[in-house]
Amino acid sequence: MATTLGLVGLPNAGKSTLFNALTAGHAAVAPYPFTTTDRNIGVASVDDPRLAALAQCVAPERMVPATIEFVDIAGLVRGAHHGEGLGNQFLSQVLSVEALAHVVRGFDEPDVAHTLHTVDPVRDLEVITTELLLKDLDILERRRQKEQKAAKGGDQHAIALLTRLDQWTSAVAAGTPIRQLGLSADAQPRACGIDLLTAKPLMVVVNVSESDLTHPLPAVEQVQALAAREGSQVVVVCAKLESELAELELADREVMMRELSVAESALPKLVRAGYALLQLVTFYTTASKILQAWTVPQGFTAPQAAGTIHTDFAQQFIRAEVIQADVLIRCGGESQARSQGLLRLEGKAYVVQDGDVIHFKVGA
Repeated sequence: MATTLGLVGLPNAGKSTLFNALTAGHAAVAPYPFTTTDRNIGVASVDDPRLAALAQCVAPERMVPATIEFVDIAGLVRGAHHGEGLGNQFLSQVLSVEALAHVVRGFDEPDVAHTLHTVDPVRDLEVITTELLLKDLDILERRRQKEQKAAKGGDQHAIALLTRLDQWTSAVAAGTPIRQLGLSADAQPRACGIDLLTAKPLMVVVNVSESDLTHPLPAVEQVQALAAREGSQVVVVCAKLESELAELELADREVMMRELSVAESALPKLVRAGYALLQLVTFYTTASKILQAWTVPQGFTAPQAAGTIHTDFAQQFIRAEVIQADVLIRCGGESQARSQGLLRLEGKAYVVQDGDVIHFKVGA
């Protein structure tokens, strides 16, 4: 299953530049607001050293990495919740993603317009957060009106839902995003058919100039402190540099990164943060001489994981033969691991662990 991460933020924060670098896409980039009006969608393969090491052991005919889908969403401005800028278009686009990467501008470039005229990442973060909260209030109020009509007719589901709507509305009105309430899965708005923007997991991406990668700005530290209080991760990148690196061959890219003292590109950082946000794990299969990485939520059972390969497999699941990737790599291959009795059989209750290599046995 592909992980979908939406890039949101004010116009000219660098979302499209970062999107192009991450996905080898061709989203339009210009130094003025609203270059992006329709969303851009691109898929990037997940850099996975474990997958490469496994390939050395199992010698597959084909290797398929996990993927992450990035959605470059139209820029948001103050007042978007009641239609300012491209507000309604933005808000319809953002509802489709699983998690949000809020790109805030930390670079000062006179030739690139800022809709609020000055560079202030903390302020920009607060502007976007406020707009999402206000839109959630609008969504909740519309749903409340619908459920009140049903409740008057004695609908018990509507009566119970109104209580939850009151709780969510109170939190949002007080400036608390839904994701900070610590709700269980069955108490989430989505479980009730309500998709709230502030319920989506969020990371903050601070887009800085190249020189600020090694000398963090005070504003970046302020964003990190603010995000920490809200339980969000912060990734610091230079989208312009990432775009330049993406144009180079691998050897040249590595040379340039060493010269600039850049340890790794933005993609692995964003992937790690995204996986942590969505609480995902990766497992591997080697069927039909294809080594493939699969991504599932933490807590998925073996039948549920089998169902991500083919929906029928969840119902037809019999058992799973499992070994951890690092154990398999140390053994030097599946035959060696099997001869040592290191592959174990697991049933329907088994919870898939990150790094599992699994052979699923399913019925007809």
